[in-house]
Amino acid sequence: MEFLLLGFQVSQGLRILLFSLLLVVYLGTICGNLLIITLVSTSKILHTPMYFFISQLSISDLIVTTDIAPKTLHIILNNGGTITLIDCITQFYILCGCGAFQCLLLAVMSYDRYVAICNPLHYSTIMTSGHCGILSMSCWFLGFSIILIFIIKTAKLNFCGPNVIEHLFCDIVPLLELSCSITFIIHIEIFVIGIPIVFIPTSIIVLSYTYIVYTVLRIPSSTGRQKAFSTCSSHLIVVSIFYGTIFSVYVVPTKGQSSSMGKFLSLTYTVFTPLTNPIIYSLRNKDIRRALQGKQHRHRMGRNRITHDDVEEDLLQDSAPGSDELGSAEEMIWAKTRASYSKSKNWMLSRRAGCFMMKHSARREI
Repeated sequence: MEFLLLGFQVSQGLRILLFSLLLVVYLGTICGNLLIITLVSTSKILHTPMYFFISQLSISDLIVTTDIAPKTLHIILNNGGTITLIDCITQFYILCGCGAFQCLLLAVMSYDRYVAICNPLHYSTIMTSGHCGILSMSCWFLGFSIILIFIIKTAKLNFCGPNVIEHLFCDIVPLLELSCSITFIIHIEIFVIGIPIVFIPTSIIVLSYTYIVYTVLRIPSSTGRQKAFSTCSSHLIVVSIFYGTIFSVYVVPTKGQSSSMGKFLSLTYTVFTPLTNPIIYSLRNKDIRRALQGKQHRHRMGRNRITHDDVEEDLLQDSAPGSDELGSAEEMIWAKTRASYSKSKNWMLSRRAGCFMMKHSARREI
């Protein structure tokens, strides 16, 4: 069984313009989110819980954009396109799973900000790397497993109509409109699933920021209040954009709304929102800008850095005493120091370790 996705029924010139715009946004989304993931994984200053969750959000944005944008580009360029039922359900499942994951992750990120501001002395013991990994994996697992409940039910629907979808991709509303089966149970399932996926995370976000605002307002200095609010501003903007677009598409009544407006709103949260997330976190975050500048500087000075490492290795060779000056114990100490240097590539650490071990050995002999 196949469905016909109509896309935007407009003139060819306008379709080419939309295709070009969407292609630029798609490429920008890929580059921006890959940049965030690379910086967080390679820069030590970004090895914190907040940036770990940001990288997880970027991974989800990449999956959503790759799931929707290529097929949408094909549909816009060719004034429509077909998609099989299996591909349609798969596209819809990935979209819903990532959406559920982002709802849960944004709640976790708000809890992270709550602990950082309201309980800073215990932040390092609460938000450990292990706990962050467990929270992230739980969001991925719960998001895709809970959504699977009504995806299976949707896949079992009977479609006996014209199978023409007035949309850019497979979504729940047009699929239910095309079905000739009773969809009441699916509507009930969507409402029940919305409790752990939407309402509970939203409540956590609201409650966390209520405590954050209460705590920040008690800070005596205006500078301290400004710094505290600045740590949450990027997350608040992302939450507002995400929930604003979701509610405008699925909650706000569509009666009297044109189909083109509905398609544009759908593109907003599937294609444009993943582009705004790296822009918000990079432009409003000094740590990410500093990490990016450091990467650029190291890239420009790469050849000089290699030469500097070679000089340090030569210095280590020259500073190592000969076998005539040392006994067997000292030779063993320097051998261990050399091995440590070759493994870690850290000259300063190896030299300090060698000096400490030699001094300790000399004291024992005295």
